[in-house]
Amino acid sequence: MKGFLGFFLAFGMLVTLCDAACFIEPANPSIKGCVQDGIRYPYGATWVKDCNSCTCYQDGAQCCTTYGRPTGFDEKKCHLVFHTESCSYSVVEKDNPSKTCEFTGMVG
Repeated sequence: MKGFLGFFLAFGMLVTLCDAACFIEPANPSIKGCVQDGIRYPYGATWVKDCNSCTCYQDGAQCCTTYGRPTGFDEKKCHLVFHTESCSYSVVEKDNPSKTCEFTGMVG
């Protein structure tokens, strides 16, 4: 019983700490796969598109962000900048964007 409770406690902590943004696009049963942006993917296929990692399942394409978002920084002094080419964030000073700011955590 203790092992069972430990599992649920650990699982609850994991779910709380994870904050990836995910979405599902329904599968097309007539082609036995997924279609995204006009490209057909068979069941089980994986691909990366627009900073999202996707997998084709029988119920649809599940896509989740591939990047984390920094947290725990001085929001009055600093702000987030997203870099689409590297799918990453940096935290920089509002008054001097050439200076980075420290942050204490990451979600996503």
